[in-house]
Amino acid sequence: MVNVAVLVSGGGTNLQAILDAQARGEIPNGRICAVISSREDAYALERAKQAQVPAMIMRRKDYESVQAYSDALESLLKDLDVQLVVLAGFMTVLAKSFCETFENRIINVHPALIPSFCGNGYYGLHVHEAALAKGVKVSGATVHFVNAITDGGPIISQKAVEVCEGDTPEILQKRIMEQAEWKLLPKAVSDFCDGKLTVVDGIVHHIEQNN
Repeated sequence: MVNVAVLVSGGGTNLQAILDAQARGEIPNGRICAVISSREDAYALERAKQAQVPAMIMRRKDYESVQAYSDALESLLKDLDVQLVVLAGFMTVLAKSFCETFENRIINVHPALIPSFCGNGYYGLHVHEAALAKGVKVSGATVHFVNAITDGGPIISQKAVEVCEGDTPEILQKRIMEQAEWKLLPKAVSDFCDGKLTVVDGIVHHIEQNN
């Protein structure tokens, strides 16, 4: 059984998608053993409580540097014997050393089709504002492994979502969450826990296993 820690900063809708998938038995070889929030007022903490998953708060401002914060988080995850880290709306930058310690064991979901609308400054509604400003007809979501480059890690999966006439950033955000993020992220977690994902030369390969 793979121990999974989910890192959050806000409402936790992607956390909820993983919790729901786990409750449906769709992540048979993994379990969410901890939810860690960078903010004490994140509603994601309530979602963890309702699911009876241990939750804790680690605020960036309580540490003197990104490195000190990352080191403390790394130590906590090792104490919890975490094998997979999921960033679900986690808005705190982590040090390069953290990414290297958990290489190909940190999963993030980005609300666009990487390499479009990604990198520094592209998060939350900013992504959808940029997509609409560009006039794209299709956007979507990408699940990827995390490395020290923002949104630069190996891509696990992507799903396209139509951009409709009259969309606002909020409307597009909701459609991408419902049609892409909440489907791709739990599936990627499940595949990782099943041992179906491997990275070779920066490319993710999906391994189909026969029972």
